[in-house]
This record gives sequence, structure tokens and C-alpha cells, in this order.
Amino acid sequence: MSQDPRKTSDVQEEPDMDHFRAGIDEVDSEIVRLLDRRARLARGIGEIKKSKGLDTYVPSRERKVLDRVREISKGDFPKGGLESVFREIISSSISLEERMKVAYLGPETTFTHEAAMRAFGNSLELVPQATVADVFALVERGEASQGVVPVENSMEGAVTHTLDELTTSPLKICGEVYLPVSQNLLSGERTIEDVRMVCSHPMALAQTTVWLRRELPAVEIQEVTSTAEAARRAAVEPGVAAVGSVLAADAHGLSILARNIQEARTNTTRFIVIGRKWAGRTGRDKTSIVLDPSLRDRPGMLRDTLAILADEGINMIRIESRPNRGRAWTYIFFIDVQGHPEDDNVRRALETLEEKCHHLAVIGAYPETSPVPVD
Repeated sequence: MSQDPRKTSDVQEEPDMDHFRAGIDEVDSEIVRLLDRRARLARGIGEIKKSKGLDTYVPSRERKVLDRVREISKGDFPKGGLESVFREIISSSISLEERMKVAYLGPETTFTHEAAMRAFGNSLELVPQATVADVFALVERGEASQGVVPVENSMEGAVTHTLDELTTSPLKICGEVYLPVSQNLLSGERTIEDVRMVCSHPMALAQTTVWLRRELPAVEIQEVTSTAEAARRAAVEPGVAAVGSVLAADAHGLSILARNIQEARTNTTRFIVIGRKWAGRTGRDKTSIVLDPSLRDRPGMLRDTLAILADEGINMIRIESRPNRGRAWTYIFFIDVQGHPEDDNVRRALETLEEKCHHLAVIGAYPETSPVPVD
């Protein structure tokens, strides 16, 4: 039987996989060579920083590096993946300069843990703390260089413990991380039918109430201190399921019985990085302030305050009020604006606000990041 000439041609024209693999090996060798060179340069920078008493972690420089690699990319490698790769490269480079410790609201496998890894990579020492106040205290004492805490959620609103700490702490916001929250049903059981109780942190349960009522109406719901504690219980207690992250499932060897069970698909938590000073100017920044207009309270006071920002062409991104602990039934305001205190218009606005308000403090300046990941 004669062979079909078209099939012969197809076989001859099929790409040689070994050829491409050899090309990848060559590229990998070059990447490793360049990473070694980058590490030597990073060590040199670390020595200069140490001799001059400069900070190892420089958020403004990190943002410029990440923005630059995005700009020079031709798009063959996904931009989101490119940033993740360089985040780890930066993390490893910082570890060569200093043994840096970062505190975060724990325990491990929580969403704050995941946010800390996104902000600092896996090469630095991440230290879980029991409360937001503990994170602030560790950084204030100098036992950690930076801290990571949640500040607001797109569904549940502000994290008041964090706002309250910002009003009394000398620490400043020097970075932010937006983390899309994917809540999942995790269990040591293999099927949903075997689940008799669901436990998790109150916020995680609130975000998944609709799904739980619809899919597991007869199951007991129990609040625990964290999603990590819920995952731990699900791993050791028969019939128990947890609401939590994929990270928690992997850490405790749990099955994911249902994915993305949160009510809103756009559920995102914003985390802040805190340190002893705010970040330098990048040209695409945010400034966070807290102001107290209470002693000069009068009709239109808040409107006039916000008009000062508008008159300088400053975009206000967020405003949040909290009770003034010093005077009952008066309030302080947390405001985030676009820009940096070194920008002329922001500097002028802050000077005017300081004259008009009883108290004003800049509690942070940091590179602005997008709530929506760029692919």
C-alpha cells in the first residue's frame, strides 16, 4: 500500500521538540548567569546602604523596577507573571542586603499572609502576629522592618482596628496591596453531603452567607478566630468544613469542595504596608491623611475642607470617618488622595488644611497600585 504523501509531509514539517528544548536550556543558562550578576550588583548596593545608614526596603525604587520591566516587555510573557517573577527577584536581592523581617496579621495561610507574600516575596522572614496592634507594636519596637495589615474590603468596608492604630502610631503607610479574595469550601471530607458544620472567620462567613444558605441550609455555622484556624479544624475534625483560601487547603491537605463561593466576584481586600517612614515620590502615588475638624466645627466645615483639595486639582479616592476617642460625638476623617506630599499642589493643600483644621497628620505616602491585576 502506498503512503499518503500529505502525511509524510506533515511528519517532515513537524517542529523538532528537542530543538526548542535546547533553546530553552540555553536561555535558562543565560538567565541564571544574569541573575548571578544582578545578585553581585545588589550586594554592592547593600554595602553602600549599610555604610550610609539607608533603608534596605525602598518601595519607590521597587515600583520603578516593576513598571520598567512591564514597559520593556514585548508581551510574549504575561505581564502579571512577569511582575511575579521580578517580585521574587527583588525579594531575593533584599535578602542579600539584609535579613529583613516582616510582621503580618496571622496566622499562616490567611489572606494577610498571602498579601505579605505578594508584597515581599518568599525570600524574607514573614512573622505572623495575633492582632493588628501586635503588628504595629513589633514594627514600632524595631523587631520587624515592615508590617502588613488589612485596611478595607470591597464588600465589608473598613477594618476599624487598623484605622484606630494609624491614629496613635508613629508608623507610616509606605505601600499597598490589593488581593482578590477567593473564598472556598475546604474539608477533609470528599463530598459536600458529608459536611455537618462550616466554620470560619466572621468576615469570611459574611462574604459567603448567600451560598451557604442556598447550598447547605441545614448545616451548623460557627465563627472562629481566623480562616487558618477553620482550616486546621477541618483537617482534624470529621464532618467539619472551612471557608478559606487555596493556600490554606494546600497547607492542611484539604479537598476543595467548592470554589469561589463568595457573594461578589469582585470581592477584594486592600492591605497596607507600614514602616517607620513613608515612600519616596514615584509620580504615581497616594497620600493618606487623618484630620480632626471638631474644635472648629461649623456648618459646611467638611465641604470646605474637601473644596481645598478640589481647588488644587487633587483627586480624593477615599474618605472614612471614625469616632473621636478624645471627644464624644465628634469624628475624625481618614482621606486618601492621588499625589505625593512632595507634589506642589499636594503640599499647598496640606498647608491650607493644617491652618483650617484642629489637627492634621500625614499617615502615609506610597506608590499607587491598581485594584485590578494586569495580565
